Amino acid sequence: MIKTEYEVVVIGGGPAGLAAAIASSENGSTTLLVESEERLGGILNQCIHEGFGLHYFKEELTGPEYANRFVEKLAKTNVDVLTSTLCVGVTKDKKVSVISKEHGYRVIQASAIVFATGCRERSAGSIMLKGSRVAGIYTAGVAQKISNIMGYLVGKEVVILGSGDIGLIMARRMKLEGANVKMVLELTEHSSGLKRNIVQCLDDYGIPIKYSHTVTRVEGKERVEKIYYAPVDKSLQPIFEKEECIEADTLLLSVGLIPYCEILKNLGVEQSNSTKSVVVDENRMTSEPGVFACGNTLHVHDLVDNVSNESAIAGANASKFAKGELEKKESITISVDENIIYALPQKITKGHHKVDIYFRVRKLIDKAKLKIYQNKKEIYSKTYLVLAPGEMEKITLEIDFESNLEMKVEKL
Repeated sequence: MIKTEYEVVVIGGGPAGLAAAIASSENGSTTLLVESEERLGGILNQCIHEGFGLHYFKEELTGPEYANRFVEKLAKTNVDVLTSTLCVGVTKDKKVSVISKEHGYRVIQASAIVFATGCRERSAGSIMLKGSRVAGIYTAGVAQKISNIMGYLVGKEVVILGSGDIGLIMARRMKLEGANVKMVLELTEHSSGLKRNIVQCLDDYGIPIKYSHTVTRVEGKERVEKIYYAPVDKSLQPIFEKEECIEADTLLLSVGLIPYCEILKNLGVEQSNSTKSVVVDENRMTSEPGVFACGNTLHVHDLVDNVSNESAIAGANASKFAKGELEKKESITISVDENIIYALPQKITKGHHKVDIYFRVRKLIDKAKLKIYQNKKEIYSKTYLVLAPGEMEKITLEIDFESNLEMKVEKL
């Protein structure tokens, strides 16, 4: 029976929410997990390809297998679960409003809240795609769900815009299902996906990728018939005099993911322009005491294994906060130079301790050196053969975090 008060409420039942809820319960807190879909597991349920769990479980699993490991682990805890339930609001005094067909409208009081709501895809509207509004234009994630869950082929002559990991994986999936994947177009000079996906999903199947190219317009009557594309200049603007046309019936968009955290932002927490999400400390606590964020709600990960590890941190610390074992303390800030998109956590509580810091670079850099400064004194450096936007990097610092840090990446 669902109670009206919990120490920890976790919003989102994907890989992040599962790991956070398990960690909270294992720390001894009464925990409620709220998920909008009928099944737990989130996006993993439609990722039927292998490549998950290599770091976390030390074996290669499909998405559903990875999710099921956590669902089975959750079943052994005392976590209460609400599926097919939508969170519609959260207040500063941690009242969580939810609604479902089975239970109607409810308000649940929490002592701590973990947001694990994942991310959403950028759509045709968000990139201002020009041309006819016809059938045959899908985001890569929607196409993946239609193909892998519903069992339908979304198209036969396919062009993919963007080289994010989902788009690369769907290029291979469409090829395996008998579609002709004509090309992948990437706006920038490099892929935003993992190198292994470029090799395994494009190179191994003879699918060409054109860098520094974009779609300029789409034409068709009822369905996509022609896709126009062109190279872009240094400002990423199309060079229309070099525009070309290709016949196709389907356009898949893999043009970026945006953390889904509108309800969280409504609490007035400090936000980050670089991650399009919120600012957290190493405990994954936001500027609002007792409110935590993790997984793709916080920043878009390239490996679900990292999502699970990070979310366990958030869940365990939410439990500690609910029990009065963790307080919001004074913190220092990490700033980054123009070569780094972001570093996370953005804040670290003062004192001597060990912290894992994740960062992602803005562009491909061969032979690079990361330097970290405190009070203008270099305290850490590391050399890399290559740094790529598609690969999130991690370092570990154990120092006295008493003043702000500066992170810089230099080309050697």
